[in-house]
Amino acid sequence: MAREEFDLVVLGAGPGGYVCAIRASQLGLKVACVEKYPTLGGTCLNVGCIPSKALLESSHLYHTAQHKFAAHGISASSLGFDLATMQKRKQGVVESITKGVEFLFKKNKITWFRGAASLEDRRSVVIRGAEGSQQTILAKNIVIATGSRPRALALAPFDHELLIDSTDAIALTTVPRHLVIVGGGVIGLELGSVWQRLGAEVTVVEAASSILPSFDQSVARELHKQLTRQGMKILSSAKVKAITTKNRMATVSIEQHESSLVLEADKVLLAVGRVPCSDGLGLAELGISLDHQQCIAVDASWQTKVPGIYAIGDVIAGPMLAHKAEEEGVAVAEIIAGQHGHVNYRAIPSVVYTWPEVASLGLSEQECKAQGLGISIGTFDFKANGRAKAMGEEGGMVKIIADQKTDGLLGVHIVGAFASELIAEAVIAFEYGASAEDLARAVHGHPTLSEAIKEAALAVDKRAIHA
Repeated sequence: MAREEFDLVVLGAGPGGYVCAIRASQLGLKVACVEKYPTLGGTCLNVGCIPSKALLESSHLYHTAQHKFAAHGISASSLGFDLATMQKRKQGVVESITKGVEFLFKKNKITWFRGAASLEDRRSVVIRGAEGSQQTILAKNIVIATGSRPRALALAPFDHELLIDSTDAIALTTVPRHLVIVGGGVIGLELGSVWQRLGAEVTVVEAASSILPSFDQSVARELHKQLTRQGMKILSSAKVKAITTKNRMATVSIEQHESSLVLEADKVLLAVGRVPCSDGLGLAELGISLDHQQCIAVDASWQTKVPGIYAIGDVIAGPMLAHKAEEEGVAVAEIIAGQHGHVNYRAIPSVVYTWPEVASLGLSEQECKAQGLGISIGTFDFKANGRAKAMGEEGGMVKIIADQKTDGLLGVHIVGAFASELIAEAVIAFEYGASAEDLARAVHGHPTLSEAIKEAALAVDKRAIHA
C-alpha cells in the first residue's frame, strides 16, 4: 500500500505547530499535523495559557468584588463563589478555542493525524494511535513542534494528589487550605494568585534572591510588594531540602538564610520550570543532537543537522512562550515555501498575568550593566496617572531603559493594570527602531494608562511632566 506523502508534516498541534501548519497551507503546501492528544491546541490551549487565564479572570472578579467594590459605593452582601461553575466556564472557554483551531484545520485543508509521532528516517513519520494502530506517512519537510512538560523535582516526584503540577493546579475541585508553591516564576505566581484570591493560604518558595529572577529586578520587587499586600507569603533565597507526604498532608523542609523552616500543606505545586518534549521522537538515530537542557539544536533557519527537518517552540532554546512559537512557526513555513521567514527575538515580550500584571521587553537593567552598556532610565508610577487613579489601580510603574548615547530603546518594563496590553506599544517601537524620544513625542489619549509610557519616556531625559 502506497504511503501518503505531504509537502510538510508538523509534529505537535500547539501554538507553534498549528500556526505553522496553517501558514504553510496558505502558501500552497500539502500539510499534515500529528497530535497525540484528542484535541488541538497543545498545552497552551488545553491545560496552560487559556484555562489559567480563565481562572485568573474569575478569581480576579471575585477578589475585586470583595476588596474594591465598597470604595466605588457598590454593596455586595453575602458574596460567595461556586468553584464548580468557575471550572465549567474555564472548560467551556477551552473547548470553544480548541474547536476553533479544528475549524481552521478544515478550512485550510490540513490533515490531522491523531497519535504519537516518531521519525523512522528523514522522510518517514510513524504514527501510533491510542488503540495500538500504526501507520507511516511521508514528508518532504518535517517540523518538530512537540512543546514542553512540567519539570519534576528529583527529591519529590509528582504524585498528582499532594504534589501537583500546573495541569493539576487548574483542575482542583476544592480550594486548598494551604498551597505551597515551589518556584516563584510565572506559572507559580499566576496559579498562586488564583487560589489565594479564592481563600487559600499561599506560600511561594523561591531559591533565587527574588521572584521572577529573569525579569528586571525593580519590577520584580514591585510585584513582590503588591502580592504581599494581597496576602501571598513569599520566601526568597529559600531552598527546598526535602518534601515528605503522610496522611494526606505534605511537609516541606526549607533552608533560608542558614535557618531551617518547615511548612505543612495540603497541596504543593511544583513549578520549577518546564522541559522540552524531545524524547521518543527517534532523533538520536537520525543524528539530531540535543543540548544539556534537552533542546533540539537548530541553525538560523530553525533547521536541524538533517536537511528538511526543522524544530520550533519550546523544544528549542529560548524562552518558552506561545507567541515565540507562533512566530517561529510562521517563519519556518515561509522558509519551506521559498520565502524569507524572520523572527525579531529582540521584540518578543514576556507577560505575567498576576494582578497587577507584569510585561517585559528587551534588556533588564541588570543585563545592561552586565554587558557594560551606558544607559539612561526613566520611570513613572501609576499612582501619578489619572486613569489609574480613577480605576483605583494605582499600584505599579513603567520603566524605560535607553542607550545613553543613541537614545535607542533597550528595555521596557511594566508592572500595573493591563500591562499585558500596554506592552504592545513598546513592541511596535522596538520593531521600528524607535528611541525614547519617539515614545515621548507620541501623543497619547487622555486619560489613559498608556500615558504612563509617555511619561516614563520623558523621564529618560528627566523631563516627565507629572512626576
